[in-house]
Amino acid sequence: MDLWGIYLFHLITFALLEVILAGRDCLVAGDSCSSDETCSPRLRTLRQCVAGNGSMKLGPGARSQCANAVSALLSSPLNGCQCKRGMKKEKNCLSIYWSLHQSFIHGLNLVESYPYETVHRDYDYVRLASITADSDVGMTTVNRCLDAAKACNVDDVCQKLRTEYVSACIKPTAKSGLCNRPKCNKALRRFFDRVPADYTHELLFCPCTDTACAERRRQTIVPSCSYESAEKPNCITQIKICNADYVCRSRLAQFQYDCEPSETSANGCKQGNYGACLLAYTGLIGSTVTPNYIDNSTSSVAPWCSCSASQREDCDHFLGSFTTNICLQNALMTFGSESDQQPTVSQASMPSPGSSSRETRSTASPQETIETMRNILDTIIPTQALGNELLVGQSTLPSNSFPISASPPSLMLQAALCLLLLLFNLLNNGH
Repeated sequence: MDLWGIYLFHLITFALLEVILAGRDCLVAGDSCSSDETCSPRLRTLRQCVAGNGSMKLGPGARSQCANAVSALLSSPLNGCQCKRGMKKEKNCLSIYWSLHQSFIHGLNLVESYPYETVHRDYDYVRLASITADSDVGMTTVNRCLDAAKACNVDDVCQKLRTEYVSACIKPTAKSGLCNRPKCNKALRRFFDRVPADYTHELLFCPCTDTACAERRRQTIVPSCSYESAEKPNCITQIKICNADYVCRSRLAQFQYDCEPSETSANGCKQGNYGACLLAYTGLIGSTVTPNYIDNSTSSVAPWCSCSASQREDCDHFLGSFTTNICLQNALMTFGSESDQQPTVSQASMPSPGSSSRETRSTASPQETIETMRNILDTIIPTQALGNELLVGQSTLPSNSFPISASPPSLMLQAALCLLLLLFNLLNNGH
């Protein structure tokens, strides 16, 4: 196979990977379950369990019915499905995810990380620096916050969405004269969800050595509208409001997972990934628990809320996940350094097409690519042995539950692998 064949093979490989991962989409899984005569009634039962007072709706045997529905659906396509941050119908997708993973279903607590797919992306800080390099010739100091703004202004998407949220956040309403906070927050979420982290992270986490720079950084999210208010509400109240919203709840779960501190980890993060922590942090902006820099003299961040005497321990723990979180603090302090750009093992095993260099495409052998795809698919396609192991582990699983190996997503994954191998053979024989 010549270089063009290898290049084409790589492109098609990653396109097929997108199709494979789409099989884990909760919207697809929900449609599959709704059209299945066995899965559909179980899903309806579960939704009654999590909607308000499920016990009253289901009658005396509510707890048993809820438990049976959860146990059965654990072996359906719904279990293991995920959503993409900022996707169309994100709230619908998340509602399907949380219908199975609600932590308050009559004492049934399913431990999960968060519903979003892992983002595998390296941040191209070198490219950003080159955008404004010409204007920095002869300068003795570098203002990365100013450079980040310049870089955003020359990118069409970044400039457009940044202008939109700034306009929405500073425009006063006709009745009150104050800003429209919901509209401001929506525009902020749109910006941080759709603009590449190369730009958003440089704008929000650029290092500062003086108060003027730090104030510019603090003003990035227009805090007078999106963050501050006349009085600080109680954090517990804000958490309850957040948990009642599927998007906010999911973003908070992602932050708590990716920014979880660890005293035994070399970099202070249990997951060991500064980039993932910062990405999860930006996911909270525009929500009920939006964090921001608390002043222009430090790099300390926190949501705009406080703790009272009631539920003080839980409240302090929540605030501490921002103010005394060694993982988040290290991620903020070392942003842009080599340690922030190092991919984790999981990232290196599944590179994104956008981050693959031309040299990588031209030197990687087809056999290595095949092995890589096999490794990726092995982690996605549940084998019969794994399915049996899961079934044994669920003592309450009804006998008429859905076999994992026969789920529609799994069949699609297997078909995609066969197509990929066939394509490789055709390209190899043709060149």
